[in-house]
Amino acid sequence: MMRINALTIAGTDPSGGAGIQADLKTFSALGAYGTSVITALVAQNTCGVQSVYRIEPDFVAAQLDSVLSDVRIDSAKIGMLAESDIVEAVAERLRRADIPWLVLDTVMLAKSGDALLSPQAIETLRQRLLPQASLITPNLPEAAALLETRHATDEAEMKQQGRALLALGCEAVLMKGGHLSDAESPDWLFTREGEQRFSAPRIATRNTHGTGCTLSSALAALRPRYPDWSSTIAAAKSWLQEALAQADTLQVGKGIGPVHHFHQWW
Repeated sequence: MMRINALTIAGTDPSGGAGIQADLKTFSALGAYGTSVITALVAQNTCGVQSVYRIEPDFVAAQLDSVLSDVRIDSAKIGMLAESDIVEAVAERLRRADIPWLVLDTVMLAKSGDALLSPQAIETLRQRLLPQASLITPNLPEAAALLETRHATDEAEMKQQGRALLALGCEAVLMKGGHLSDAESPDWLFTREGEQRFSAPRIATRNTHGTGCTLSSALAALRPRYPDWSSTIAAAKSWLQEALAQADTLQVGKGIGPVHHFHQWW
């Protein structure tokens, strides 16, 4: 069995459901060794974000240099980047690195609605980092922000926006349809080779904190073991579906609780 070393570049979540903490849990649950670079210290819990302390870009770069100079990284997940100069620092280091798979989770809002990416940083992300990505995983509000257009309200608009994002230069796009009001939660994969729909019934739980972080980390952990994005996404979504189904067995927080990353083990 291939031993995978995965890297997460993201902010923190003291309550453990999102960010770096969720990413490392996901890597471990799926058999990948997790390394990390912290971009922001976030005071948040299941009820919302209380404060953000950004890390200086030079120190973000120093963390990346430490990891990349020593550890073979087979795949990476990029999450919260907060500010333009942090995006620049990460983009420059990754441009020089030889990481086979880069999953860019275009984190802009917490589940509570709190902003996690400055408006100025969106353009930098679009220009500097998105073209380096093997796969980006925007939800509908994030896709709209990247394209400077309105939020898609149906699958037809969702597909149009997915194609437009692919044209910006990334290798593949996974548009997440959780913000649609359908009984199912449809996602669409867009690559140069074609398009594919994924769907799963909605799980009746309010404990969805960190779902986006967890999915993108699962994709990074699993991609080196699968032949293409289609099979990787199918495996990641199957695992996440069960993590959501088991979320209510946890007792974490007073608000939107986390998914159960270790449902296969506990």
